[in-house]
Amino acid sequence: MDGPYGAPPEDTGEALDLNAGKLTLTFGFGASLFEKDGKARFGLEDRRPEALIDLPHFPGDGLDPGRSGGDLVVQACADDPQVAVHAIRNLARIGFGKVRVRWSQAGFGRTSSTSRAQQTPRNLFGFKDGTNNLKVEDAQLLDQHVWAKADRPEDAWLAGGSYLVARRIRMHIETWDRTSLGEQEGLIGRTKGTGAPLSGGEEFSEPDFARQGKAGKPLIPLDSHVRMAHAGQNQGVRMLRRGYNYTDGSDGVGHLDAGLFFIAFVTDPRSHYVPMQMAMAKGDTLAVEYLKHTGSGLFAVPGGVRPGGFIGDGLFS
Repeated sequence: MDGPYGAPPEDTGEALDLNAGKLTLTFGFGASLFEKDGKARFGLEDRRPEALIDLPHFPGDGLDPGRSGGDLVVQACADDPQVAVHAIRNLARIGFGKVRVRWSQAGFGRTSSTSRAQQTPRNLFGFKDGTNNLKVEDAQLLDQHVWAKADRPEDAWLAGGSYLVARRIRMHIETWDRTSLGEQEGLIGRTKGTGAPLSGGEEFSEPDFARQGKAGKPLIPLDSHVRMAHAGQNQGVRMLRRGYNYTDGSDGVGHLDAGLFFIAFVTDPRSHYVPMQMAMAKGDTLAVEYLKHTGSGLFAVPGGVRPGGFIGDGLFS
C-alpha cells in the first residue's frame, strides 16, 4: 500500500490480490436528482427527460421506502463479488461528505441470458429464466426496445443511453416449495426441466397460446407468467433483462428473504415497463400469490464516456 503512514490508505485493500474480474460500472440518474417534492434541485429540472417518471404504485406492491428511489444509481458487476463490493465501497468512501448510500442490494448468478452463446440460467424457483430475453446479437431490436430516444434538445445528454428499471422482488420460497410440479409449470407456462413452453417443442420454441389440451383448455394457462409477459400480449414491447438472484438471510419467522433483483433496460418505461407490470400485477397468478415487490427504482443511464469526458458530462455541462 502506498501513501502517508499517518493517513488512511488510498485504497481499502481487499481486492489487492485479485484481478479485475471483468468489472463493469453502470451509472444512472433518478428523478429526484432533478426535482424532489415538487422543488427543483441543482438547476437541472429542465433537463429531466419526460420518460423519467415516478413509477406508479402497482397492485400488490409492498415497497420499503428505504429500499426505493435515489438520486444516483451505481451498478457494479464482476465475476468475483469481492471485486464488485470493493468498487462500490471505494466510490462511497471517495464520495464521503458529498453522497451517501441510500440502499444497496447484492446479487449473484444471472437470471437471464443476454447472448446466444450463454446457457439460460435458473432463478430461485428452479425454472430457466430469460429464455425470450433480448440478446446482444439483436442490434435492430436493441435500437427499437432498449436505447433511449433523445428527441428533445434538452435530452441530448441521454443519447446512446437507456432507462434502468430496478425492482427487488421477494419470492415466497417456502410456499413455492410445497407446490406441486404440475401447478408450478402451469404458473410459469414452461416445463421445469427443459424450459420448453407447455404448448410443446424445445426451450426456444415459440409458445402457441391458442393450442388446447384434451379438456379444451389452453395448454399454456391464461394466467401463466409466460403468457402475461410475452411481447405478443403486450403490444410487441420487449426489454433487455439483466437481473440477479439474491438472498438476505431470514426474516423473524424463519422464512428466507430471497428472490429476484430484477433489472431491465428499456427505451421508455412508460411504454416498455409500466403497462406490462400493471397487467402482470393484476392477472399473473405467479406474481399475485408467490411474489412481493419490496424495492423499486427508475434511472436514466447516459451513454458511454468519451475520451476526456466524465459520466453524464452532457447533463452537467
